[in-house]
Amino acid sequence: MNFEDLKDLKDVSDEKELNETLPEDSNPEENRPEDGAKEEQDSACKEGEETPAEGKTYQDLKERVEKLEQEKAELINLSQRVQADFDNFRRRTRGEKEELIKYASEDLITKLLPVLDNFERALAAARDQSEGKSYYEGVEMIYRQFYQVLSNEGLEVVESLGCPFDPNCHEAVMLVEKEDTPKDTVVEELQKGYRLKGKLIRPSMVKVAK
Repeated sequence: MNFEDLKDLKDVSDEKELNETLPEDSNPEENRPEDGAKEEQDSACKEGEETPAEGKTYQDLKERVEKLEQEKAELINLSQRVQADFDNFRRRTRGEKEELIKYASEDLITKLLPVLDNFERALAAARDQSEGKSYYEGVEMIYRQFYQVLSNEGLEVVESLGCPFDPNCHEAVMLVEKEDTPKDTVVEELQKGYRLKGKLIRPSMVKVAK
């Protein structure tokens, strides 16, 4: 037996041993573990898939959007109302502050008005005495200076004598008969009224024709 015959004999023996080891119906291509694992993995992936937006339907999403839009509109409306209220508060506060500054001297001037009244009375008494002419002129000068200071602060006299009675700036203390005088006309002023920068701080005390 030569070398070639020995080689053929060995190949036949190896093939026979391999066939005895494998089952008769086995197929190496069909029983690869990779194919089975891949199929199970694909199946698991398909079972774990969810619909878009976590399974919510189109109608659910639409309702959610509409609700958010409504909430947004309500918040915008609320913020606009708050802004409008704040603007009104700021304007009101600014106006009150300006008015407070404008009439800061009102209390002082009101307290000084009786002093002004006494000056007028003193002038009236001195006017009736001829020997007191120098006294009258001195008091009159003080009165004018004092009134000028108050006038510079915005003090104004309320016109009364001969004017129609106005309850907004006149205080009637007496009704009198007066010939040739229209009814409800101020015929006498007992005490002057005053305005401070257009605001009435004291009405005039007057007698009115009836």
